[in-house]
Amino acid sequence: MFILNANEPNELAYYLKKNEWISDNDAITLLSVAGQGNMNYVLRVTTMQGSFIIKQSRAYVEKYPQIAAPEKRVLTEAAFYKKISTEKTIQKRMPKLLGLDTLNNIMILEDLGQANDFNVLYNLEQNITEEEISVLVSYLNVLHQNFKKPTIDDELANLEMRKLNYEHIFHYPFLEDNGFNLDTIQDGLQTLALIYKKDAILKQKIELLGTAYMTKGNYLLHGDYYPASWLHTADGIKIIDPEFCYYGLREFDLGVFIAHLYLSNQDENTIDKVKKYYNDYQELNSAILNGFIGVEIMRRLIGLAQLPLKSDLKDKERLLKLAYQLITN
Repeated sequence: MFILNANEPNELAYYLKKNEWISDNDAITLLSVAGQGNMNYVLRVTTMQGSFIIKQSRAYVEKYPQIAAPEKRVLTEAAFYKKISTEKTIQKRMPKLLGLDTLNNIMILEDLGQANDFNVLYNLEQNITEEEISVLVSYLNVLHQNFKKPTIDDELANLEMRKLNYEHIFHYPFLEDNGFNLDTIQDGLQTLALIYKKDAILKQKIELLGTAYMTKGNYLLHGDYYPASWLHTADGIKIIDPEFCYYGLREFDLGVFIAHLYLSNQDENTIDKVKKYYNDYQELNSAILNGFIGVEIMRRLIGLAQLPLKSDLKDKERLLKLAYQLITN
């Protein structure tokens, strides 16, 4: 198997030429890690003819090599890109798929240029604008509406990736002893988390939400719709990394989206804009939606997938209480 390595440009150049992704007369002039992706190994390749992004999925999570992950996940992501390529309003918000090597789990994507993700929102010093909310909700409107299926089938089921997500959203964070000492993140967080880890009613509700997440549905979802998947580029906001995509309940995409607005300390007026711009908001199941919002807030505060939050312990206590109310009411 060919293994991507930023320190081996000659080997990569040979591989790219062999697959006819660059010409025999071309050469790599610059090779660098692209972004701060958690799941995959991603490089920006610059040649004499231009640049592109190359991504490889391996049998583990790139940021946490001790966590096993479906090694073929990039193939599902590529299938998502192929599917949405028929819808111009979605395609213009995402990179184009340029090549796929199914044997080595490698995908070539359009380079969106130098860009910054929306993780800056977690600094708690910057508010998301109404225009940005409008663009981000519009993407979900088109994705959910234009790719809706009248009958449920197995297309883009992405079951193995959903099992991985299920573990880290609905199970692992709520184990009383999962081997992860939250005080290494922030003093006092472990004690605070135990209140919720020991709450039987909460855990029962979360188990039901986990079942809803694993249920197949009619709507094509991005599956990981949060600030690290949104990019500021010279050509406007772009959406990346749909590796957790699947056909399911649209409340999940909306729930994750809204949860991160709370986590980044956006005000209620801003959060109400999501409800305003999402076309069928009144048709959503509010109990499931609120549950997904609450679980995402909790797992980001007391689970392994930590965010670059600037929140103090009191802020986290407030957010955990809010999340508890959303899940249990």
